[in-house]
Amino acid sequence: MLTDLTDTTTSDIRAALAKLRDQMGGPATGVVLNLIIMTDEAGQHDAVRAASQAGREHPCRILGVIAREVRASSRLDAEIRSGEGTPGQTVLLRLYGPMSEHADSVVTPLLVPDTPVVTWWHGQIPAVPSAQPLGVLAQRRVTDAAIAPAPAEALAALSAGYQPGDTDLSWTRATGWRSLLAATLDQEHGVVAGGMVSAEEHNPTADLLTAWLGVRLCVPFGRETSEGPGITQVRLDTTEGEITIDRPDGRVATLSKFGQPDRHVALNRRETADLLAEELRRLDPDEVYSEALAAVAAIPARSAPNGA
Repeated sequence: MLTDLTDTTTSDIRAALAKLRDQMGGPATGVVLNLIIMTDEAGQHDAVRAASQAGREHPCRILGVIAREVRASSRLDAEIRSGEGTPGQTVLLRLYGPMSEHADSVVTPLLVPDTPVVTWWHGQIPAVPSAQPLGVLAQRRVTDAAIAPAPAEALAALSAGYQPGDTDLSWTRATGWRSLLAATLDQEHGVVAGGMVSAEEHNPTADLLTAWLGVRLCVPFGRETSEGPGITQVRLDTTEGEITIDRPDGRVATLSKFGQPDRHVALNRRETADLLAEELRRLDPDEVYSEALAAVAAIPARSAPNGA
């Protein structure tokens, strides 16, 4: 069910939400969190779709905030969606004029009370998410350095302004790689002396993975450029030989280890909805991410692409 409210107020939006809840038989019952999305008109469709898919695992009230013409007079338009395959409610808030600078005042009355808040910036990344008005409201603050014009600079800024509760989807994309590497190193492997991460240029996930390996194994790890997609190889240099994980197609990885036959492992590149759902599973600070983020600045200079 879709309800449009033009030049409205938060009181009218709350009344409409209550009415829809009664008409739909209480779809907001069982909501476990509030998800605030800071986005723009061009990206709102993809952002809300990803949030709605993640909401099937984590029932939530989705509040999309779209800042429109800053020079216009103050006005609030709302689009309420309910019962579209998610066990919650979605509200798109379009803020015009000076009101766009006070999004927190608009959002706060619409939050489900006594429920955790997660803020996701789907677009421009703030240097210090916890200092933003919508970041102050949240227990968890989600960014995505991969969509920044300069991902490496975005990671550096996020590192300088990091506060417990911050996370980035670039780090979430590394979960499959980290799990496979951890499982590999749980087996007999000799002493790791170093290694290399190969990925397409300007890939923040590769930067974070390189930093994480260096911090956890206390050995130098390099970063080289490949054709992609995403991360294509991780090589571990050990005293007994090389261990490599190759993923040239973004779907299936080949694990090669000295003295053992090659093994094929599913290692798909995941959609944004899956990444978001993973981040919504935890509301406590991610200390491992903070360590990797702090170490990003210490990554060695990238080597040239193969053959260059």
